[in-house]
Amino acid sequence: MKSVNGWIELYLKMNKFENLDEDTHIRREKNKARELRQTQWWKRQCAKGTCYYCGRKFAPKELTMDHIVPLSRGGRSTKGNVVPCCKECNTRKKMKLPMEWDEYTP
Repeated sequence: MKSVNGWIELYLKMNKFENLDEDTHIRREKNKARELRQTQWWKRQCAKGTCYYCGRKFAPKELTMDHIVPLSRGGRSTKGNVVPCCKECNTRKKMKLPMEWDEYTP
C-alpha cells in the first residue's frame, strides 16, 4: 500500500498542469498564443475585421488577441477562449471577464 506521500506525489504528477505556479502557466499560455496567431484559423478570424466586444470594423492588423478568460485568472490560449478585438476594448477590459466589464454588451 502506498504511503500518503506516495499518493500525493502521484496526484501531483497526474494533475501537473493544474498545479503550475501562475508565472509558469502564463508563460506557457503566452507561447501557445504566439503559435495560435500564426494559424490560418486566427488569420481568418482577424480577416473578418470585427471587434468581438464593440462590433466595430477594423483593418485585420489593427485587431489584437484577447483572452475571454484572462490568463491571470486561469484562462487558456485555445480557440474557444481567444477573440479578435480592438486595442481600445482590450485595454479597457483589462483582466476582467466580459460579464464583469460594464461596457460590454453582447
